Amino acid sequence: MRIAEDTLQRLLDSYRENGGINNIDGSNLPSKRAVASICEDLLQILFPGFHDQEPIHSTELARATSFRLDSIAERLGFEICKSLRIGEPDCPQSRAESIVTDFLAALPEVRRLLETDVEAAYAGDPAASSTGEVILSYPFLEAIAIQRSAHLLYAREVPIVPRIMTEWAHGRTGIDIHPGARIGSHFFIDHGTGVVIGETAELGNHVKLYQGVSLIARSLAAGQALRGKKRHPTIGDQVTIYAGTTIMGGDTTIGAGTTIGANVFVTHSIPERSLVFHEEARLTIVPKKQRTDGGPIGV
Repeated sequence: MRIAEDTLQRLLDSYRENGGINNIDGSNLPSKRAVASICEDLLQILFPGFHDQEPIHSTELARATSFRLDSIAERLGFEICKSLRIGEPDCPQSRAESIVTDFLAALPEVRRLLETDVEAAYAGDPAASSTGEVILSYPFLEAIAIQRSAHLLYAREVPIVPRIMTEWAHGRTGIDIHPGARIGSHFFIDHGTGVVIGETAELGNHVKLYQGVSLIARSLAAGQALRGKKRHPTIGDQVTIYAGTTIMGGDTTIGAGTTIGANVFVTHSIPERSLVFHEEARLTIVPKKQRTDGGPIGV
């Protein structure tokens, strides 16, 4: 099949007319495919034996891990270097190598935190039959594993790559956690779909969220003027937030030990050890045979 000349020409014309979404003669940008592959391999390092097609014997662990570290170091260094050179064209390769060295050195601490996340999920979900089931099948664990890793690069002011990492996890899990969010130990998101945690959110230890929870900014009308400012809420230790709840604003703090019920909209701070919920609306239930007039069912 041959493409018509006018189709080619119209597309080339659009490149000239709508140039804001081109990267022609520009920087060598980080590769989304390469970063996705790195994330896959990173999960193998963080959870050895759980993301492999074949089991890993203890006698092979050092060799397999060494190979994976070397592979990630080379590929991640290349993507970080490209990212750094977007804003600093003469940025030396050595800076990217230093960042990668520190990143890999911090992975044992990431694993320590992830083990607490697995413990929290198993302890908090009676449907979990084992910690192995949590690691293999719970989407939140993949999301938080990648976010905790990406946060290391975010803290070193690496542009773009950390966000590609967390958006890769977002696409796979439905859980959107910005790499800038600061999250304590024993973190658990039950079910997970639709959870949003913004860039400047801070979560303490033993925080449990359910599906559809949003920790977001109150207003983004000021746009880029808000960059670097605290826009998202702070959640204290031992807080549970049920499904569909939205908490807004950088000056909003949820006190330690608080439980927030489902579908609550919070725009101001909540004291410690509070219970926050909506009073239940009146629910009407009538037999179907009484609905001959076509009246409504429900609230």
